[in-house]
Amino acid sequence: MRGWLVTKSDGRIESRFGEIDDAWLPAGDVRIRVHWSSLNYKDGLAMTGSPGVIRSFPMVPGIDLAGVVEESASAEFAVGDAVVVTGCGLSEKYWGGYAEVARVPASFVVPVPGVFSLRQAMGIGTAGFTAMQCVDALERHGLRPGGRDVVVTGAAGGVGSIAVALLARRGYRVVASTGRLEEAAYLQGLGAAEVMDRAELSAPATRPMESERWSGAVDTVGGDTLAGLIRTMGQGGAVAACGLAGGVALNTTVFPFILRGVSLLGVNSVEVANSERRRIWGLLAEGLDVGLLDSLTAEIGLEELPEWAGRVLAGQVRGRVVVRVS
Repeated sequence: MRGWLVTKSDGRIESRFGEIDDAWLPAGDVRIRVHWSSLNYKDGLAMTGSPGVIRSFPMVPGIDLAGVVEESASAEFAVGDAVVVTGCGLSEKYWGGYAEVARVPASFVVPVPGVFSLRQAMGIGTAGFTAMQCVDALERHGLRPGGRDVVVTGAAGGVGSIAVALLARRGYRVVASTGRLEEAAYLQGLGAAEVMDRAELSAPATRPMESERWSGAVDTVGGDTLAGLIRTMGQGGAVAACGLAGGVALNTTVFPFILRGVSLLGVNSVEVANSERRRIWGLLAEGLDVGLLDSLTAEIGLEELPEWAGRVLAGQVRGRVVVRVS
């Protein structure tokens, strides 16, 4: 099978593209012919040899995959089923989607909802799955349309783009925060009512709390941006935090939490029970405009991954990127 294999020798990490012996496939209940994968920030790190992502070598990277079942030892899946796998430790502990065949535990696998093609399932991928988790977490906390604005940070990226689209379709007034103001028309096309410079949120604090502005937020950035969101959150508001592109440190005070009742909701898209995965995919099938999804999705081949990995790490990619595998 063709694919990317990342190896480590004498402390040096290398990625190579070529033939991979089928016999090297790790054990698993379900063998999948991979048709599509996707490119995420974590994939960019893995493809460029950055430490902290891949935990076991050799590794086929790619945290997402969509394809058709070829063999199954699980009663839940039959040959020919269209399936998707996102997260679950792919590209970390388990071989991922950047090869033509994958074998994974059945507990990772989810049937592709009928409204989506395999390509569209990867247009969603981990990014869209995470965006839906964030929106769901905010609404389970009590967020409803009609209140203060809802803000999405890193809005031109994969998670941010789909979060903007999901929230706008649900009736929220969405403000898109981005460092790429040249993407304003793109973000407005997804449903953003307003586009703001990310510098407004990441500016140094002048006091522990600032004017109430938001009823909720989806934060893909972390760091100073997350601190700024917490300071400006309205009474009873919540931030769904899922990213760290802006840093892992959080410099804040307890005042927004104890005086305004602000909540910080952590969102983890990797370690999720299969039943919950299916529920989130069901919400995506109900709430995501497929035409809009197609409009924000670019397509590349396996051979183009190194170039695009560099671009995604440099913040030069908007929306979603699907990878044509088979």
